Parts: sequence; C-alpha cells; structure tokens
Amino acid sequence: MTQLSNVTVEKAANIYFDGKVTSRSVWLQDGNKITLGIMLPGEYEFGTDTVEVMEILSGDLKVLLPEQTEWIEISGQGTFTVPAHTSFKLEVRSVTDYCCSYSTEI
Repeated sequence: MTQLSNVTVEKAANIYFDGKVTSRSVWLQDGNKITLGIMLPGEYEFGTDTVEVMEILSGDLKVLLPEQTEWIEISGQGTFTVPAHTSFKLEVRSVTDYCCSYSTEI
C-alpha cells in the first residue's frame, strides 16, 4: 500500500532516542493503528506490546529479532514481524523510512 485514505493522524510526534527516531500515529478507518516514521543512523532496541509488522520503505539497516543470533540485512525495502512482548535490535546505517503496523493477531 503506497497511499492511505480516510485516516486520522495525531499531530504530535512520537520521539525516541533523543530525536533520532520519530514517528506519527495514524488511525485507519477500521480502528487499527500504524505509525509512519524516520530513523537516523544509530543502534536501537525496541520493546513490543503487540505484534509489530515493520515495513521498511527505504533505508539500510540490520535487524536482530528475538531469540535469533543472525542479523537480517535490509537495503532498500523489506518487511519483518516482531512477536508481542519481546524486544528487537536495529543497527541503522542510513536514514530509514518505515511504516509499523500493530496487531494482536498474526
């Protein structure tokens, strides 16, 4: 999906890691939430409350998913899913544009 229609956007940004990661919350017509954001180069660890599907729209990064020992390389576009109530690590090597979908199902 390259375009979102009939959504509600929260104006205030979600700001993490001293402003190196930011996003905006978007509420879809069906009530589901996504975030659209940018990550600057750096190393980050995030925790999840729900299942998260991270769609990398552009960027260069490595991802270490829970209970894994090998990093996933993403250059350009890619998608990965993180289980609920876990954490994952990112090594972002260039400015990265992303969309994160949240779900209690999957």
